[in-house]
Amino acid sequence: MKPVVTIEPNWQLCSDCAVRASAVCSSLDAVELREFEHLGRRVHFSSGETVFSEEDITTSFYNLLEGVMRLYKLLPDGRRQIVGFALPGDFLGMNISGRHNFSAEEIGAVTVCQFAKLPFGRFIEDRPHLLRRINELAIRELSQARDHMVLLGRRSADEKVAAFLLGWRERLVSLKRALDTVPLPMSRQDIADYLGLTIETVSRTFTKLERHGVIEIIHGGISLLDPAKVEALAAA
Repeated sequence: MKPVVTIEPNWQLCSDCAVRASAVCSSLDAVELREFEHLGRRVHFSSGETVFSEEDITTSFYNLLEGVMRLYKLLPDGRRQIVGFALPGDFLGMNISGRHNFSAEEIGAVTVCQFAKLPFGRFIEDRPHLLRRINELAIRELSQARDHMVLLGRRSADEKVAAFLLGWRERLVSLKRALDTVPLPMSRQDIADYLGLTIETVSRTFTKLERHGVIEIIHGGISLLDPAKVEALAAA
């Protein structure tokens, strides 16, 4: 079933985009931006819709403008492994095989800037600075994937949850969001599928950390009451 989406006309100026500084287009000058505006279209997806699915042929690339997406693969036995969470500024869909190697699904409503693959490819051909920016984003994604591999290794549930909370907070701070509390738009099941734990273990660990005064569980997120303790656990 195809997602129900809302597509806006190309009236939005790239120079006014809230995530431009962290997005793939940050390397473009004013003249290039005006041309770039005509390549993309702003698309709104409602909560729980799928932007693209694993093994689908890649026809578009996506710059996330608003919201959060879960990125996941399905294992042969039907279990889900979440490989990451996308935030505004993340660029999704580029791959070597020509098919998507994971699925991308909304957590709440999201807005993306969608680019058709072929026109985008022609646009970047003679712009080495844009290619360098794409490489930078690819290297960052590879680094996050390696960190995730370490996270799935021989670490306790406490260490995994602490590392997740700290890493998530750091990513939000990088978007220049002041954080007294850390919003968690994803579900406990999402966190479990990301950390390779059961939902029961994740829930018990959150409760344990709260009981020990490390965090406070609030509606929609957590407060880090003892950041030093969280950092110590994450570094273990």
